[in-house]
Amino acid sequence: MGLHGSRVHNSSMGWEPVYVDQLAVMSIGFLLDDPADAIIWRGPKKNGIIKQFLKDVNWGELDYLVVDTPPGTSDEHISIVQYLKESSITGAVIVTTPQEISLLDVRKEINFCKKVNIPIIGVVENMSIFVCPNCKAESVIFPPTTGGAVKMCEDMDIPFLGSLPLDPRIARSCDTGKPFIVEYPDTPAAIAYRSVVDKVKQFCEDTTK
Repeated sequence: MGLHGSRVHNSSMGWEPVYVDQLAVMSIGFLLDDPADAIIWRGPKKNGIIKQFLKDVNWGELDYLVVDTPPGTSDEHISIVQYLKESSITGAVIVTTPQEISLLDVRKEINFCKKVNIPIIGVVENMSIFVCPNCKAESVIFPPTTGGAVKMCEDMDIPFLGSLPLDPRIARSCDTGKPFIVEYPDTPAAIAYRSVVDKVKQFCEDTTK
């Protein structure tokens, strides 16, 4: 996102997030003296920083609060559910890749959401195909040996939001902090991104009516 070297500052309102245009961002990386430092924290320490990020950051008025969590069903997920219980969680967008090894973790995540009553907005399949930026030819890099995300969503009766193709320019845009869908609006990946975003926005709007 082009935020390498950014630091968090304290104000009378709490921690101030780092801004990219109108997007407010908070990350553990902003608190490290050296970005290469390893973070070796046990459960209570991790839970404490999650609580601070949610309660002690001056987020201001938000349209959406998006929390990016690691794969699986660890302490982080349980803590977020507990801390946001009163304000309620609109839903979870679950991201997978086509391989079965990824789908195994995602099935656990889906069952976790169901057990703690988090609505599942849907599943996104990332890196579904590779689209050559020059010739536009499509190649399957990770063959879905068990049917991929589409088959899993059918089996588990949850929405499938779409597939995102690989495009090397996505990583470049992330590193420079320039929105990919603005820089390359007519590419297959940008069209797929917008389709997923529209479905998520519609879910949120329908939920809050």
